[in-house]
Amino acid sequence: MIPWVELDESQIPGEAGTLRLKQRGTEFSIMLGANELMNSRLSGSEEALADLAAEMISGRAAPCVLIGGLGMGFTLRAALAVLPDDARIVVAELVPAVVRWARGPMAGVFNGSLDDPRVEIFEGDVSQLIAARKHAFDAILLDVDNGPDGLTRADNDRLYSLAGLAASKRALTKSGVLAVWSAHSDDRFTARMRKSGFETEAKTVRANARKRGLKHVIWLGVSR
Repeated sequence: MIPWVELDESQIPGEAGTLRLKQRGTEFSIMLGANELMNSRLSGSEEALADLAAEMISGRAAPCVLIGGLGMGFTLRAALAVLPDDARIVVAELVPAVVRWARGPMAGVFNGSLDDPRVEIFEGDVSQLIAARKHAFDAILLDVDNGPDGLTRADNDRLYSLAGLAASKRALTKSGVLAVWSAHSDDRFTARMRKSGFETEAKTVRANARKRGLKHVIWLGVSR
């Protein structure tokens, strides 16, 4: 069996945790301690995050979409495949090394998606970008952690709090869509979404694009 090779590591800004990029043949993995945050073989639920949100805003002229978390680019590439040529996609990534890895060792995985003219990369905290914009985005897609039960960064919990959800609602256009990825279901988060004024549905999707393996959850909320 081909062994894993660690290519690089990077501190998470403001946190004690360290992300590690590993490679085994053509397979990549991003780890936090003993936890695998993402793997290049498992893209189904991240792609569904983009597909489901894009379907809900289809028909809008020049839609503007915010993606929180670059990861391995699965959500970005799926969004580029389904959004129109006049769309604008802003990707917020907190860890600069993740952007560097996307242009370096994982360039083959990203397949030129960062160079698409519709794409803008913001290196920083997505919550700051959300707070600074009002009625700016037709959809906000959040995949910045393990879900509402933050794993990589304690500050991520604020995104999923009532205050964080209120900020996302202010940053959305009328009937805009908030889509949230999670490794697990969370009835309390569903309740918070609804309390924050989102018409909310939680969908179960497969981690594997071939519809096998682990099940993940995507919340879809329409701002009212």
